[in-house]
Amino acid sequence: MKSSTRSLRRATAPLALTAAVALTVSACGGSDAGSGGSGKEGEKLSGTIRVDGSSTVAPLSTAAAQLFQAENPGVKVTVGTSGTGGGFEKFCAGETDISDASRAIEDDEKAACEKKDIAYEEFQIANDGLSVVVSKDNDFAECLTVDQLKKIWAPGSKVNNWNQVDPKFPSEKLELFGAGTDSGTFDYFTEAVNGEEGKSRTDYSPSEDDNVTVQGVSGSKGGMGYFGLSYYEENKDKLKVLKIDDGDGCVEPSSKTVQDGTYKPLSRPLFIYPKASSLKKAEVEAYVEYYVKNHADIAEKAQFVPLNSEQEAELNKALEKLQGQ
Repeated sequence: MKSSTRSLRRATAPLALTAAVALTVSACGGSDAGSGGSGKEGEKLSGTIRVDGSSTVAPLSTAAAQLFQAENPGVKVTVGTSGTGGGFEKFCAGETDISDASRAIEDDEKAACEKKDIAYEEFQIANDGLSVVVSKDNDFAECLTVDQLKKIWAPGSKVNNWNQVDPKFPSEKLELFGAGTDSGTFDYFTEAVNGEEGKSRTDYSPSEDDNVTVQGVSGSKGGMGYFGLSYYEENKDKLKVLKIDDGDGCVEPSSKTVQDGTYKPLSRPLFIYPKASSLKKAEVEAYVEYYVKNHADIAEKAQFVPLNSEQEAELNKALEKLQGQ
């Protein structure tokens, strides 16, 4: 699998978070141990925490890192974006402390970790929806069915014009852009639309950098692409989002429809996987606790969909289990 060392997909997020850091630190009462920020009371943390994986989850982990480091300046948190698959490769090789993932860890990845005696915990920290986007100049497509998406994206598909998708659409060349094959976004989209993870037509423009998809789709009247909902929210001035019909009518992706499950099948959970041995280090344990306890605030600041009440209850149980170990 290939690995990407590109910058965060949401390059403006760190800038937007700078002001938020001061506000949140003030609200949390500095290095109050109850916020999960500094471990034991009076303990000064230091060290480096290595995070890598999903480019979708990276803005969340970066937000958590900035807020956490504001309270713990002796700790350095590095966040890489190798993709979900690439992140698990590094994680199961023992190269990182935490793996960001936009899907759950898979059986082959579990086996790779077991082979290296890498134990881990799983925490769902937010929700995300995948958005299917077209150019602002596209004035004919408003909603597509899942069957139409499959017709476009299925392996071997030769659909190259919008009038092949729906005869009501005009004759307009269809240009496709999407996630690279090492991305959890690619894994999720292909499974949700084509019924099997990793199965997709290959004659499209793939990239691990969502900015490339934005540029490609916005620059082509017949362009179409897909990526995380939060990235559409950041680029809605350049793109138009399509509603999706899974058989129950057209539904537009939004925080509400992702959280209540009506936006189907393109909504998904987002995870972090801390390594059990790394959690024995005070700085890693404190960072994870901070991340979990402040998940809603972090999701809001990074423009993701926070957990619903049931998901939050499960997350709190997982944290209590971790703290009891």
